[in-house]
Amino acid sequence: MCAQWHYSKASLQAPPMDFSFRGISFMQDLLTEEPRPGLKPIKLSQEGRLLTQAVWLNNNTLSDLTDFTATMGKLLEYPEDISWIDLSFNDLSTIDPVLTTYYNLRNLNLHGNSIQQLSEVDKLAVLPHLRSLTLHGNPIEEEKGYRSYVLSTLPHLKSFDFSGVTKLDRSTANVWRRMNIKPKVVRRRLNDY
Repeated sequence: MCAQWHYSKASLQAPPMDFSFRGISFMQDLLTEEPRPGLKPIKLSQEGRLLTQAVWLNNNTLSDLTDFTATMGKLLEYPEDISWIDLSFNDLSTIDPVLTTYYNLRNLNLHGNSIQQLSEVDKLAVLPHLRSLTLHGNPIEEEKGYRSYVLSTLPHLKSFDFSGVTKLDRSTANVWRRMNIKPKVVRRRLNDY
């Protein structure tokens, strides 16, 4: 346990595993491609896997995240500790549910993709530590109430689209939600009365 804590603590300050601008179309491509060298090298575990919590896959041609979990498991020593994923400027049309399995995710960049449905944001509500999210440059940005919808769905965000979330933003989002989102009706059976 102590060794894992040491590695996890060290990986907090580690540079990202950076596969940006690599022409990546499929997650398996990461296994044959070299990450971009950073100013500081990423430390490796005894098993030869990277000790980092940040994954940069921006500016590629990913249209889905098939095999994301398996690929991260092969490249990272502690994939469950991923706290930052940058998937900006790809070809993603949905928010893949695999992203919701990374419980420690704090920063998620999805700007510059092709996400069509504002309701895709609902999937991210299960991430308790998510504090920073970018979605601008997706078709959903044109939806009426875009910012209020996202902030009412994800009330723990501190930063959205590279802008700090203010008390006024939160208040506006709450009012917007009350006015625009109908509560789900709970039906009871006659036997319940």
